[in-house]
Amino acid sequence: MSAAASWRVSAVVVDTSAVLAFLGEEPGAERFAEVLGNAAISAVNVAEAATILHRRGGSREDIDVVLSSLALTIVDFDRRQAVTTGLLKELGRQRGLSLGDRACLALAIVMKVPVLTADRAWARADFGVEVRLVR
Repeated sequence: MSAAASWRVSAVVVDTSAVLAFLGEEPGAERFAEVLGNAAISAVNVAEAATILHRRGGSREDIDVVLSSLALTIVDFDRRQAVTTGLLKELGRQRGLSLGDRACLALAIVMKVPVLTADRAWARADFGVEVRLVR
């Protein structure tokens, strides 16, 4: 199945904060566990998670094994998502959203599915997509 076709079966898009909450066995990890096998993540958010895990001392091999074990559908960052991410810039600035945050939201908007995050600030804004909190 192609990457474009495979992401259409995902029920939710996950944010880097949700991935890290799960990996760190933080409160809300169980909410993330519920969507494993039925979730998508932007390649931008995979890069963001890898950056944080590396900063915490993870090797390339460890990071690859850990992220692969999550069974998330990784969706390439395409033109449509890039434009949507750009259009979220003003709202993102008001809410303090990073490029990774906006890429995650853009993927959820394009896929027309909810987004799962640990970032409570997202729940207080209307991004045009349902925001579900892990905690």
